[in-house]
Amino acid sequence: MRYFVVFSYSGKQYHGWQIQPNAITVEEVLEEAFSTLLGEKIDLIGAGRTDAGVHAKQMVAHFDAVISRDIEDLLYRLNAFLPADIAVQNIYKVADDAHARFDAHSRTYEYWLVQEKNPFLIPFAHYVKYPLDIEKMNQAAELLLTYKDFECFSKSNTDVNTYLCTISHAQWVLNKDVLVFTITADRFLRNMVRAIVGTLLEVGLGKLEIEAVKTIIKSKNRSNAGPSVPAKGLYLTQVSYPKRTK
Repeated sequence: MRYFVVFSYSGKQYHGWQIQPNAITVEEVLEEAFSTLLGEKIDLIGAGRTDAGVHAKQMVAHFDAVISRDIEDLLYRLNAFLPADIAVQNIYKVADDAHARFDAHSRTYEYWLVQEKNPFLIPFAHYVKYPLDIEKMNQAAELLLTYKDFECFSKSNTDVNTYLCTISHAQWVLNKDVLVFTITADRFLRNMVRAIVGTLLEVGLGKLEIEAVKTIIKSKNRSNAGPSVPAKGLYLTQVSYPKRTK
């Protein structure tokens, strides 16, 4: 039987989602917990992968297993077994051909930024002390919705078949002490959100004009875009599916 598992994690202590040969990852810790409690080797297939230091408010993965125990009991035992920085919210049965990655029709990320030194936020947000023109940053963000090819924001030497993505939402909103950039798309390239944020910050700092963003996108050249912002401010917040079969 196939199941979807919904979980969240702080990425501060992990070398990303995907299993690495010489570093601790979220996938490794979760698979060990599931395998121990279910008494069989469990392989998780995630909806995507997050880089080292990136967080997830909602991540989804699927796995195949025969679960004889009560799901609520399994959830309780998993969360008791897992470290404090990983939490499982739900496990539910899906169709045998359901796929956490390929069936997802959109993903949403947030990037957190603070402009005042705050010891409680800075470990989980990017600190920019200089004034920002948020209106211009939002005008530049709106341009993203009119393009499809985002090779200029992709990590160099990435092995992908296409750089095409459909962005449906991109906006900066000031939420109390945190300036939050929210972006939704059908798919994301490696390092894409952090490169977009870095470029929009260049606009907000007055280093780039809004029209320059168009030129950068059309160039398809990563070196023309802004620098990647730190991973600690990036959060995967939602993975959406057209339907769920419980």
